[in-house]
Amino acid sequence: MADVIGGTHGPAGGVALPGRALSRPPATAEARAALGAARADRTRDLDRDLARLLGAEADVALVAVGSHGREELTPGGDLDLVLLHRDRSDVSALADRLWYPIWDSGQRLDHSVRTPAEARAVAREDMKAALGLISARHIAGDPALTRGLREVVLADWRADARRRLPELREMARSRWSRYGELAFLLEPDLKESHGGLRDVHAIQAVAAAWVAPGPTDAVKAAYGLLLDVRHALHQHTGRGGDRLVLQEQDAVAAALGLLDAHALLRAIAEAARTITYAGDQVWRTVARLSSPPGRPVRRPLADGVVEQDGEVVLALGADPRRDPVLGLRAAAAAAQAGLPLATATVERLAEETAPLPDPWPPDARDALVTLLGAGPPAVGVWEALDQAGLIVRLLPDWERVRNRPQRNPVHTYTVDRHLVETAARAAAHTRDVARPDLLLVGALLHDIGKGWPGDHSRTGAVMARDLGRRLGFDAADVRALESIVRHHLLLPETATRRDLDDPVTIETVAQTVGDPVVLETLAALAIADGQATGPAAWGAWKARLVAELARRVAAVLAGAPPPVAPDPAPEQLALARHGGGAVRVAGSRITVVAPDRPGLLWQAAGVLALHRLAVRGARTASWATAAGAEAARATGRPEPDAASGRAEADGAGGRGEAGGVDGRTEAGGVDGRGEAGGVDGGTEAGGARGPAGRAETGRAGGRAEQGDTAVLEFLAVPEYGSGPDPAALEADLRRVLAGRLDVAARLERRARSYRPRKGVPVPPPRVILLDDASDTATVMEVRAHDRPGLLWRIGHALGSCGVQVRAARVETLGAEAVDVFYVVDDEGRPLSDRALRETIREAVLEVVR
Repeated sequence: MADVIGGTHGPAGGVALPGRALSRPPATAEARAALGAARADRTRDLDRDLARLLGAEADVALVAVGSHGREELTPGGDLDLVLLHRDRSDVSALADRLWYPIWDSGQRLDHSVRTPAEARAVAREDMKAALGLISARHIAGDPALTRGLREVVLADWRADARRRLPELREMARSRWSRYGELAFLLEPDLKESHGGLRDVHAIQAVAAAWVAPGPTDAVKAAYGLLLDVRHALHQHTGRGGDRLVLQEQDAVAAALGLLDAHALLRAIAEAARTITYAGDQVWRTVARLSSPPGRPVRRPLADGVVEQDGEVVLALGADPRRDPVLGLRAAAAAAQAGLPLATATVERLAEETAPLPDPWPPDARDALVTLLGAGPPAVGVWEALDQAGLIVRLLPDWERVRNRPQRNPVHTYTVDRHLVETAARAAAHTRDVARPDLLLVGALLHDIGKGWPGDHSRTGAVMARDLGRRLGFDAADVRALESIVRHHLLLPETATRRDLDDPVTIETVAQTVGDPVVLETLAALAIADGQATGPAAWGAWKARLVAELARRVAAVLAGAPPPVAPDPAPEQLALARHGGGAVRVAGSRITVVAPDRPGLLWQAAGVLALHRLAVRGARTASWATAAGAEAARATGRPEPDAASGRAEADGAGGRGEAGGVDGRTEAGGVDGRGEAGGVDGGTEAGGARGPAGRAETGRAGGRAEQGDTAVLEFLAVPEYGSGPDPAALEADLRRVLAGRLDVAARLERRARSYRPRKGVPVPPPRVILLDDASDTATVMEVRAHDRPGLLWRIGHALGSCGVQVRAARVETLGAEAVDVFYVVDDEGRPLSDRALRETIREAVLEVVR
């Protein structure tokens, strides 16, 4: 019966082969019109075939609900049918006559058989059934049955609105929590995410209860776009899933006549935000319906602005045509009061607000700063202005970044939303800076250059200069704002990719910043920017590094010598006195104490990798101890490479920091990554001895004294399932300390037996050697797609080239590793031999590919 149900529009006829994209994108309007026509044709054919199957039967009706009921059935959509009957005793046989041909055709079917009374009772208790029957459509049989059921279901829905609509709202919130924000997801669920198709169904359901208006034309247009995207996705994949994964996006874009996946995500973001904003207004109306009645509230908030019944409206006599600052003043008052702007107020402002003069008057700039300084409440108010087109009129350059996707797992938001979120988070730091206005405006503009080709920091600085003048800042403030945008990445990138103990690092940053006010603003902006980017971009580890860098640079700008690193804590010194090859495994905490030697940290990290442990945190220290000297004499080992207070190790699956939350490590494990000092021998190839036996870094470039003891502390969790046997893990660690375990060979055997899953294409890795970033070492920067054991492989490759790693900074941004190593030759000097440099570069590239 495959040729009976749905004709050529069913799964066998209307689905393209997975992975096949259109060779040449048609015009968008034509492509979308063709998709809509295909859905209409399929609905017509299905209705005809289903009516033929039912035949001329009395006292029954066949009803379509769900996407078929709305005449929106996409190639991968399910049929959802209800067979209504007036107590027919043979209804089971009749149902079989309907359902079996549908099943035989391969079409997925959700079905039920009920009397009108039974269907009504189910709808009063089951939200899914109620929503389906609200939009039910008659297909065949007695239309009076369908009409009567719809009438009573709608009457019950309206009568029970105070009870059912809050329930619908909670269901929506639960769904949003599970599926996230459609506008900002890299691989969104088109139906279930916040701002997706399901939210428009909810708006329609609220409208059916006569509580709020139905979808506007803008919402209908947004819904139509998402429906076409869903249709193209089903047609391309041959499946019914609604998640738009990365590898399908270019093909779906082509099917819609769009240029590429970037254009597709931008269109989806705009549609989703339109739906989300409309939904927010609907749910506010529902909240008022379910709230107990009270006395109307009307109180002044600002000149020409009042609060009325939980929303912000314009006062009587306020005229945006004569007062061009009124819109910004109303927005600032709403954000500061934590209230939404009334929809009618936003619409009036959009229609009547006069243009601001150029440059802005001071009260307009103050209103903008006040709006941004409200913090998180400013985000919703800004969105309201944006939906009405007011933001682009105030800041024309905003159009270039509006709804611009980042297509990077590190970033949570589109570019424009990221800018607003950054400003909202910067509001928490206005007490920490001398110029909060520059901080807030700088946060709003820091990525404005992403709307143009080239380095967004450089391009954005030029735009910030022009916008600063437009906003009415004086010449000195415009220069400061330009510098803030130009160098907004300076502190976090330097802190995580350069050696803070190298004087060149601190002096370079100080010369670049040049102004204590700009420095403190950049430090606050780094925090807000990292937090607004996403959890992979900021955490306690990076926060400490940025704060330490800012502290040292501030001291140089004040005329003081660069601060020195703090002395080791007493508990660290006590732990170091336990030297000599001890291993302790206590749950997820693993401690290794051994005589320091080249490769120790890499070997320990390799053991954790062998046991499929993901290092969430690690720390290593190396101190001159009597125990270490005795062990050195007993084993006859050569001098250790160096001593330091920090190091890294590569791990096997997640990255994290000891006690931190950002997914990185200060001494990463098998795939844990973080800050490292002396990753070659477990410690830095230090120099002059510091207090309490600490070897200071980047001074003389010599070797540490014989007898140092390394203490490695790991916090490691299983990649999956339960953890390894602690006894077996401890035994392997002891074997590697004694030189009886070849970690490299074991890891290689495991790698050969592992068949990796093919992922999406990634850019090729890059290895760069820099000579001007340090006076005491050559800085090697490695950028590659992250994978288990990556840092261990890099360290092993460097060791095979005969070079030493004096220090390292390792950071993972989403799936991308950005690793920086300070390397020296066997005499402790920067690399000068051109052939050796090329050998190192090729060796590292080989292991990171």
